[in-house]
Amino acid sequence: MRTTRAMWVAAALSAAALAGCGEGDPGAGSVAFSTWGEEYVEQEIPAADFADGWSIRYEKFLFVLRNVTVADREGNVGARMQGSILFDHTKAGAKPVVTFDDLEARPWERVSYEIGPVDADTALDGATEQDKALMLAAGASVHIEATARKMDGDAGDAGNADGEIEKRLDWTFSLATRYADCKGERAGKETEGVLVTNGGTDDVEITIHGDHFFYDDLQAPTAARRFAPIAAADADGDGAVTLEELAAVRLVAIEEGTYGTGSAGNIDDLGAFVAALSRTIGHFRGEGECVSEDL
Repeated sequence: MRTTRAMWVAAALSAAALAGCGEGDPGAGSVAFSTWGEEYVEQEIPAADFADGWSIRYEKFLFVLRNVTVADREGNVGARMQGSILFDHTKAGAKPVVTFDDLEARPWERVSYEIGPVDADTALDGATEQDKALMLAAGASVHIEATARKMDGDAGDAGNADGEIEKRLDWTFSLATRYADCKGERAGKETEGVLVTNGGTDDVEITIHGDHFFYDDLQAPTAARRFAPIAAADADGDGAVTLEELAAVRLVAIEEGTYGTGSAGNIDDLGAFVAALSRTIGHFRGEGECVSEDL
């Protein structure tokens, strides 16, 4: 009888151990990152979405994406992107960035990525070799070319035959920014980072917001899109607004909009203000937010 009971206990313990082993193996899945610039970059930012009636159409929207990283809450890295990619988001559609396979199936709460200067090995998606050469020459991370228009506007005398005022933008930024601790809506619920399921794929969009260059506040959620102060910065009246012309405009001299800087320091001209806005273009799963950090 004692032998029979001992065998039963041993069998039960063995079964429990096997069950515990199965419960401790969550399996593995994937995370697939893509990036999109939304209709604002692909089509236009319409006049109805500006506080002062201007509209913006991008001809180029170049940026370099790198170091997409998936980590857990303690900072243990599960996967990190190698290399970098130069995108032109005026080309339609979401573009693949990187897919991480064989990640342990569980929450990975800390996701980050960087927008930083191009290098000789940067790959291309939508952008051309000429675009890359332009970016390399400037050590650039972001480059935009756009045309702003307004009917019957009062931002200068650079009108066309249709009575429409136009201003051209050709802006290049060399700043490097890390977007960390990203969170956004997944299946109707705000989620930190990504959620890897056994055999599944979490599809994640790194969303680029082309309207942020025209906000009138660096931090306030009530910031409005404005272009009139930028148009007015065209000091030589040639129809092109340069970053150097923006740098000559003191924020305290702007009468339209708030142009608030919040906790950001050493920003007192419109050129520095727009450069700071260039660090805010990165988002996560559409409207989701990340913490931006200077690199």
